Amino acid sequence: MNRTKMRTSAFAAVAVLATSALAACGSDSTGGDAAAPTGSGAAVENAKVAFLMPDLASTRYELQDKPLFEAKMKQLCPSCSVIYQNADSDAAKQQQQANSALAQGVKAIVIDPVDSAAAATIVQTAQAQQVPVIAYDRPIPAKPADYYISFDNEKIGAMIGQSLVDHLKEEKAEGGLLQVNGSPTDAAAGLIKKGIHSAIDPSGFKLLAEYDTPDWEPAKAQSWVSGQITQFGDDIVGVVAANDGTGGGTISAFKAAGKKVPPVTGNDAEVAAAQRIIKGDQYNTISKPIKIVAEAAADVAYQFMQGQKPAGKDTLFDTPSELFVPTVVTKENIKEVLFDSGIMKAADVCTAEYADGCAELGIK
Repeated sequence: MNRTKMRTSAFAAVAVLATSALAACGSDSTGGDAAAPTGSGAAVENAKVAFLMPDLASTRYELQDKPLFEAKMKQLCPSCSVIYQNADSDAAKQQQQANSALAQGVKAIVIDPVDSAAAATIVQTAQAQQVPVIAYDRPIPAKPADYYISFDNEKIGAMIGQSLVDHLKEEKAEGGLLQVNGSPTDAAAGLIKKGIHSAIDPSGFKLLAEYDTPDWEPAKAQSWVSGQITQFGDDIVGVVAANDGTGGGTISAFKAAGKKVPPVTGNDAEVAAAQRIIKGDQYNTISKPIKIVAEAAADVAYQFMQGQKPAGKDTLFDTPSELFVPTVVTKENIKEVLFDSGIMKAADVCTAEYADGCAELGIK
């Protein structure tokens, strides 16, 4: 596996995206079984592209990824249409959705797989029909897609884990940690998990227990954490949760048990997570502006649809890739990163319950 060093900030990634827009065209990719070019630019007129998302447990897919991808595609190709489907955590359903998209004659498939291993079949089927596949957010290790676009998931795990460890050491905390990972069928979750371990294993804090959360379901994370609270009680001084959903489930477990909520991590910068950080219930999250990856995916898909083969800036799982580096968000920088930047609006976050916290942080 060959990977280069990532850029140092999501804002730098935005600047690079704005100036280069993944414009490297016509050069050979390193993806092995990459699909052949699909035709000339003229063939893009009235073309279709599939945008297949994995679940409804994370609100981002319906609220951010879909509309942002569609808007960028509309800008690039006004006559093109997007076939959007959400598999609702069902790998078999996603396979059917991909087959349906191919039957409708799509010129490219952008897919965030429910099951990274099962998605290899989708890649093989599409490439056999000379339809390129762009893996989005989650990689497909077993069968190289034609391109992979994501934030650097291993880096995300390392960043949230190290942020928590540094905070606990500053607070001179004594005890152990829980680790709430993502879905065991999601290769991106595996990368986040690896990154978390790189931060907490040498930290000096004992890992009391860890859990791979099926389908990233917050309720399943909450149930598991509840059991660990019963077993370890006040020995739990922090929880590294792999995303905001599992972090929210973790926080709910402590509150239901009548326990003080220890510092809990997250990832995705959902509105609910921002509110929890403002209130003091959640310690951190990761800001990875979906606009960056959604627009990059549309750019790459459009290039493939024109018969071009964009080269990756990196390589992951033998797939030409572009991996952006996100930003850790805590109470200290939430105003700057999420609000001053325009990623979030105070009106959406600072509802009555959070108004005092927003005012204290100068969010308005």
